[in-house]
Amino acid sequence: MPGYHWFRRSITLSPGASNFRRAAEDLLTWQAQLRAGMKVAASAQRVAVDEVVVSRLGPKALGIVAPCRVVYVIDEERRQGFGYGTLAGHAEEGEESFVLEHRPDDSVIFTVTAFSRPAGLLAKLSGPIGHGVQRLITRRYLRALLP
Repeated sequence: MPGYHWFRRSITLSPGASNFRRAAEDLLTWQAQLRAGMKVAASAQRVAVDEVVVSRLGPKALGIVAPCRVVYVIDEERRQGFGYGTLAGHAEEGEESFVLEHRPDDSVIFTVTAFSRPAGLLAKLSGPIGHGVQRLITRRYLRALLP
């Protein structure tokens, strides 16, 4: 998409169906965000289409606020996850997905994919710093589902 910064990062989790189910349960109950150090206020305890989540990183007055709405949920036997889109008040405009896959070789892969562009002047001025924060949070998301 022209004008959007796009990336995809993956990590291999512990193999096996039980680890896939555990990671999926964690993912669909906002644990990736919570374990990444975000404060999470969600309209539901479990991810579902149209649910709203407001994540915050850092202290209240200076923190980064990230309101999003879940736009889709993946609920398949060997794939679980969701994607959300940013709402007004988010520094970026775009979408991010969190997908777990239990592959035929028994490996479990967790992938975070995002595309975004600055939503306001402050985000535009942050330039590479904003991308650095996004990379840091993505690394935290990926590690959050490790056992």
